[in-house]
Amino acid sequence: MFRQSKPVQSLRRWRNHWEPGAPGLAPFETWALAAGKLTMRIRVCLQAYRNRLKESSALAAGWRLRKDETMVASQPLGQLFSRLRGAEAAALIEFAVALPLLVVLVVGIFDFGGAFNLKQELNNAVREGARFASAQPTNDLVSVQPPPPSVEAIRFLVDSYLQTAKINDCGLNTTSGILVSSLSWQYAPAGCSLTLNIVRGVAVQETVGGANVNMLSTSVSISYPYQWHFNSVIQLLVPGANYTFTNITSDATAVNMN
Repeated sequence: MFRQSKPVQSLRRWRNHWEPGAPGLAPFETWALAAGKLTMRIRVCLQAYRNRLKESSALAAGWRLRKDETMVASQPLGQLFSRLRGAEAAALIEFAVALPLLVVLVVGIFDFGGAFNLKQELNNAVREGARFASAQPTNDLVSVQPPPPSVEAIRFLVDSYLQTAKINDCGLNTTSGILVSSLSWQYAPAGCSLTLNIVRGVAVQETVGGANVNMLSTSVSISYPYQWHFNSVIQLLVPGANYTFTNITSDATAVNMN
Protein backbone atom coordinates (compact mmCIF):
# COMPACT_ATOMS: atom_id res chain seq x y z
CA MET A 1 0.00 0.00 0.00
CA PHE A 2 1.22 3.45 -0.87
CA ARG A 3 1.26 5.96 1.90
CA GLN A 4 -1.06 8.86 1.20
CA SER A 5 -0.07 12.43 1.92
CA LYS A 6 -1.87 14.44 4.61
CA PRO A 7 -3.75 16.70 2.16
CA VAL A 8 -5.17 13.64 0.34
CA GLN A 9 -6.18 11.92 3.61
CA SER A 10 -7.90 15.12 4.73
CA LEU A 11 -9.92 15.32 1.51
CA ARG A 12 -11.04 11.72 1.90
CA ARG A 13 -12.20 12.36 5.48
CA TRP A 14 -14.20 15.43 4.42
CA ARG A 15 -15.75 13.52 1.55
CA ASN A 16 -16.89 10.66 3.81
CA HIS A 17 -18.25 13.06 6.44
CA TRP A 18 -20.31 15.20 4.06
CA GLU A 19 -21.88 12.51 1.92
CA PRO A 20 -25.40 13.29 0.66
CA GLY A 21 -28.07 12.33 3.15
CA ALA A 22 -26.18 13.33 6.28
CA PRO A 23 -28.58 13.64 9.23
CA GLY A 24 -29.82 17.14 10.07
CA LEU A 25 -29.29 18.76 6.64
CA ALA A 26 -31.26 18.85 3.45
CA PRO A 27 -29.62 17.25 0.43
CA PHE A 28 -29.05 20.58 -1.30
CA GLU A 29 -27.51 22.14 1.81
CA THR A 30 -25.39 19.06 2.33
CA TRP A 31 -23.99 19.24 -1.20
CA ALA A 32 -23.39 23.00 -0.99
CA LEU A 33 -21.59 22.78 2.32
CA ALA A 34 -19.53 19.82 1.11
CA ALA A 35 -18.60 21.69 -2.07
CA GLY A 36 -17.50 24.75 -0.09
CA LYS A 37 -15.39 22.71 2.28
CA LEU A 38 -13.93 20.75 -0.60
CA THR A 39 -13.08 23.95 -2.46
CA MET A 40 -11.35 25.34 0.63
CA ARG A 41 -9.37 22.13 1.07
CA ILE A 42 -8.37 22.15 -2.57
CA ARG A 43 -7.11 25.70 -2.21
CA VAL A 44 -5.13 24.72 0.88
CA CYS A 45 -3.61 21.77 -0.94
CA LEU A 46 -2.74 23.89 -3.97
CA GLN A 47 -1.14 26.56 -1.77
CA ALA A 48 0.87 23.90 0.04
CA TYR A 49 1.94 22.49 -3.31
CA ARG A 50 3.00 25.95 -4.54
CA ASN A 51 4.97 26.54 -1.35
CA ARG A 52 6.66 23.18 -1.72
CA LEU A 53 7.64 23.95 -5.31
CA LYS A 54 8.92 27.38 -4.32
CA GLU A 55 10.92 25.92 -1.46
CA SER A 56 12.41 23.19 -3.68
CA SER A 57 13.46 25.74 -6.30
CA ALA A 58 14.94 27.96 -3.62
CA LEU A 59 16.95 25.11 -2.11
CA ALA A 60 18.29 24.20 -5.54
CA ALA A 61 19.44 27.81 -5.98
CA GLY A 62 21.04 27.95 -2.55
CA TRP A 63 18.22 29.67 -0.64
CA ARG A 64 15.57 28.63 1.91
CA LEU A 65 12.03 29.86 2.55
CA ARG A 66 11.17 31.27 5.96
CA LYS A 67 7.73 31.07 7.55
CA ASP A 68 6.89 34.57 6.40
CA GLU A 69 7.68 33.42 2.80
CA THR A 70 10.79 35.58 2.54
CA MET A 71 13.88 34.15 0.91
CA VAL A 72 17.06 33.88 2.95
CA ALA A 73 20.41 32.31 2.09
CA SER A 74 20.75 28.68 3.11
CA GLN A 75 23.89 26.98 4.40
CA PRO A 76 26.45 26.41 3.10
CA LEU A 77 25.94 27.34 -0.57
CA GLY A 78 24.05 30.55 0.11
CA GLN A 79 26.64 31.65 2.64
CA LEU A 80 29.39 31.04 0.08
CA PHE A 81 27.61 33.15 -2.53
CA SER A 82 27.05 35.86 0.07
CA ARG A 83 30.74 35.91 0.91
CA LEU A 84 31.71 36.14 -2.74
CA ARG A 85 29.63 39.27 -3.05
CA GLY A 86 31.16 40.87 0.06
CA ALA A 87 34.27 42.88 0.82
CA GLU A 88 36.26 39.71 1.56
CA ALA A 89 36.06 38.64 -2.08
CA ALA A 90 37.32 42.02 -3.28
CA ALA A 91 40.21 41.87 -0.82
CA LEU A 92 41.06 38.34 -1.96
CA ILE A 93 41.13 39.36 -5.62
CA GLU A 94 43.23 42.44 -4.87
CA PHE A 95 45.71 40.31 -2.91
CA ALA A 96 45.97 37.78 -5.76
CA VAL A 97 46.72 40.59 -8.21
CA ALA A 98 49.24 42.34 -5.94
CA LEU A 99 51.01 39.18 -4.73
CA PRO A 100 53.43 38.81 -7.70
CA LEU A 101 54.42 42.47 -7.44
CA LEU A 102 54.91 42.10 -3.69
CA VAL A 103 57.12 39.02 -4.16
CA VAL A 104 59.27 40.79 -6.77
CA LEU A 105 59.58 43.85 -4.53
CA VAL A 106 60.59 41.88 -1.43
CA VAL A 107 63.07 39.64 -3.28
CA GLY A 108 64.49 42.67 -5.10
CA ILE A 109 65.06 44.56 -1.84
CA PHE A 110 66.69 41.51 -0.26
CA ASP A 111 68.79 40.74 -3.35
CA PHE A 112 70.11 44.23 -4.10
CA GLY A 113 70.55 44.97 -0.40
CA GLY A 114 72.80 41.92 -0.04
CA ALA A 115 74.72 42.87 -3.19
CA PHE A 116 75.28 46.41 -1.91
CA ASN A 117 76.52 45.11 1.44
CA LEU A 118 78.90 42.69 -0.31
CA LYS A 119 80.17 45.51 -2.52
CA GLN A 120 81.08 47.55 0.57
CA GLU A 121 82.93 44.61 2.13
CA LEU A 122 84.90 44.00 -1.07
CA ASN A 123 85.80 47.69 -1.27
CA ASN A 124 87.21 47.54 2.25
CA ALA A 125 89.12 44.34 1.51
CA VAL A 126 90.92 45.63 -1.61
CA ARG A 127 91.51 49.02 0.03
CA GLU A 128 93.27 47.35 2.94
CA GLY A 129 95.20 45.18 0.51
CA ALA A 130 96.38 48.19 -1.57
CA ARG A 131 97.33 50.16 1.57
CA PHE A 132 99.34 47.22 2.86
CA ALA A 133 100.95 46.66 -0.58
CA SER A 134 102.15 50.26 -0.77
CA ALA A 135 104.46 49.60 2.20
CA GLN A 136 105.86 46.32 0.85
CA PRO A 137 109.34 46.18 -0.71
CA THR A 138 109.74 45.89 -4.46
CA ASN A 139 113.17 44.25 -4.51
CA ASP A 140 111.59 40.76 -4.40
CA LEU A 141 109.59 41.28 -7.59
CA VAL A 142 112.32 39.59 -9.62
CA SER A 143 110.69 36.29 -8.69
CA VAL A 144 107.84 35.56 -11.09
CA GLN A 145 106.92 31.98 -10.16
CA PRO A 146 105.94 31.28 -7.49
CA PRO A 147 104.69 34.77 -6.59
CA PRO A 148 107.13 36.79 -4.46
CA PRO A 149 106.56 37.02 -0.70
CA SER A 150 105.22 40.60 -0.89
CA VAL A 151 102.48 39.53 -3.32
CA GLU A 152 101.63 36.49 -1.20
CA ALA A 153 101.33 38.73 1.86
CA ILE A 154 98.80 40.92 0.03
CA ARG A 155 96.79 37.85 -0.93
CA PHE A 156 96.71 36.58 2.67
CA LEU A 157 95.61 39.99 3.96
CA VAL A 158 92.68 40.19 1.52
CA ASP A 159 91.66 36.61 2.32
CA SER A 160 91.82 37.30 6.06
CA TYR A 161 89.56 40.33 5.64
CA LEU A 162 86.99 38.25 3.71
CA GLN A 163 86.93 35.56 6.39
CA THR A 164 86.58 38.16 9.15
CA ALA A 165 83.59 39.65 7.31
CA LYS A 166 81.99 36.15 7.13
CA ILE A 167 82.38 36.01 3.34
CA ASN A 168 83.17 32.73 1.65
CA ASP A 169 86.70 32.99 0.22
CA CYS A 170 86.21 29.96 -2.07
CA GLY A 171 89.58 28.59 -0.98
CA LEU A 172 91.60 31.72 -1.78
CA ASN A 173 94.01 31.04 1.08
CA THR A 174 95.21 27.78 -0.53
CA THR A 175 95.20 28.87 -4.19
CA SER A 176 98.47 29.33 -6.04
CA GLY A 177 98.94 32.54 -8.00
CA ILE A 178 99.99 32.62 -11.63
CA LEU A 179 101.89 35.31 -13.52
CA VAL A 180 99.55 36.99 -16.01
CA SER A 181 101.91 39.71 -17.29
CA SER A 182 104.89 41.71 -16.07
CA LEU A 183 104.45 42.38 -12.33
CA SER A 184 100.84 41.11 -12.46
CA TRP A 185 99.61 37.99 -10.64
CA GLN A 186 96.19 36.40 -10.53
CA TYR A 187 94.58 34.06 -7.97
CA ALA A 188 91.60 32.06 -9.25
CA PRO A 189 90.33 29.26 -6.94
CA ALA A 190 89.15 26.13 -8.74
CA GLY A 191 85.40 25.59 -8.93
CA CYS A 192 84.64 29.24 -8.20
CA SER A 193 84.53 32.35 -10.35
CA LEU A 194 86.30 34.45 -7.72
CA THR A 195 89.46 36.11 -9.03
CA LEU A 196 92.01 38.28 -7.24
CA ASN A 197 94.45 40.34 -9.31
CA ILE A 198 97.52 42.00 -7.82
CA VAL A 199 99.56 44.32 -10.06
CA ARG A 200 102.70 45.82 -8.51
CA GLY A 201 103.80 47.94 -11.50
CA VAL A 202 100.86 50.22 -12.28
CA ALA A 203 102.06 53.59 -13.63
CA VAL A 204 100.08 56.48 -12.16
CA GLN A 205 100.83 59.84 -13.80
CA GLU A 206 101.28 62.77 -11.44
CA THR A 207 102.33 66.38 -12.06
CA VAL A 208 105.35 67.40 -10.00
CA GLY A 209 106.89 70.86 -10.53
CA GLY A 210 105.08 71.26 -13.84
CA ALA A 211 106.41 67.95 -15.16
CA ASN A 212 104.45 64.72 -15.60
CA VAL A 213 105.94 61.89 -13.54
CA ASN A 214 104.92 58.24 -13.68
CA MET A 215 104.76 56.80 -10.17
CA LEU A 216 104.71 53.03 -9.72
CA SER A 217 101.71 51.88 -7.72
CA THR A 218 100.06 48.66 -6.63
CA SER A 219 96.54 47.82 -7.79
CA VAL A 220 94.43 45.20 -6.04
CA SER A 221 91.17 44.13 -7.73
CA ILE A 222 88.70 41.39 -6.93
CA SER A 223 85.75 39.85 -8.76
CA TYR A 224 83.33 37.97 -6.51
CA PRO A 225 80.39 35.73 -7.58
CA TYR A 226 77.06 36.73 -6.07
CA GLN A 227 74.01 34.46 -6.07
CA TRP A 228 71.24 36.56 -7.61
CA HIS A 229 67.58 35.56 -7.10
CA PHE A 230 65.90 38.51 -8.82
CA ASN A 231 66.06 36.92 -12.27
CA SER A 232 63.85 34.01 -11.18
CA VAL A 233 61.06 36.11 -9.62
CA ILE A 234 60.88 38.89 -12.23
CA GLN A 235 59.27 36.34 -14.57
CA LEU A 236 56.14 36.50 -12.39
CA LEU A 237 55.56 39.97 -13.84
CA VAL A 238 57.37 39.66 -17.19
CA PRO A 239 57.21 36.06 -18.47
CA GLY A 240 60.32 35.07 -20.36
CA ALA A 241 62.41 37.95 -18.99
CA ASN A 242 66.08 37.16 -18.53
CA TYR A 243 68.46 39.67 -16.99
CA THR A 244 72.18 38.94 -16.91
CA PHE A 245 73.94 39.87 -13.68
CA THR A 246 77.73 39.79 -13.55
CA ASN A 247 80.06 39.31 -10.62
CA ILE A 248 80.53 42.11 -8.15
CA THR A 249 83.91 43.79 -8.66
CA SER A 250 86.01 46.23 -6.68
CA ASP A 251 89.53 47.64 -6.98
CA ALA A 252 91.91 49.99 -5.19
CA THR A 253 95.29 51.55 -6.04
CA ALA A 254 98.04 52.88 -3.78
CA VAL A 255 101.45 54.37 -4.62
CA ASN A 256 104.47 52.25 -3.71
CA MET A 257 106.59 53.81 -0.97
CA ASN A 258 109.88 52.41 -2.29
